[in-house]
Amino acid sequence: MSATVTLFLLAGKGFERRLRKVRQDQWRRPTPCTEWNVRALVNHMTRGNLSYLRLAEGGDSAEFLRLRDADALGDDPVGAYTRSVEQCAEAFARPGVLDRLLDYPLGELPGRQALAVRTTDSVIHTWDLARAIGADETLDSDLVAWIDEHLDTIYKGLNESPVATSTTHRFFAARDETPSTSRQDSLLRLMGRRP
Repeated sequence: MSATVTLFLLAGKGFERRLRKVRQDQWRRPTPCTEWNVRALVNHMTRGNLSYLRLAEGGDSAEFLRLRDADALGDDPVGAYTRSVEQCAEAFARPGVLDRLLDYPLGELPGRQALAVRTTDSVIHTWDLARAIGADETLDSDLVAWIDEHLDTIYKGLNESPVATSTTHRFFAARDETPSTSRQDSLLRLMGRRP
């Protein structure tokens, strides 16, 4: 299995660990993503994985955007999420997918880069979920380091990104310029979070 797919699976496991801690009374709690409560955030993650799966199978950006908010959780949010991670990883592990150009909504990009964007989104949203439910907010240090070291490559060529000061994409909050004492906090502030 490629390193790109392995990193995605690692990020997925981190989110899943927090997801398994969500109590029944926490699904409507607000998250740092101001438009989403916990359930909407988990749906975003699950639907996102399924949309990336479709891109890997030849889907297009119009389908990706049309289904972005469709319910993907049903009555089994944890199961739906874990299945979506496995299915997405399997799709990107197929021969040639990482090198094929995909019709991503923010610009055409190779599968390897698309999955790197997805991995980064998964890591940041892991912190969002942890913050919302009061779980451990410590992110995997290897993933944080990888994202920090590859930010320019991960978002290279995209129309908008969380690292561009001019971005208007609704999923990225304005960056926080407060000095940080840790690599994780620095990354979170860059992504518009307030650790």
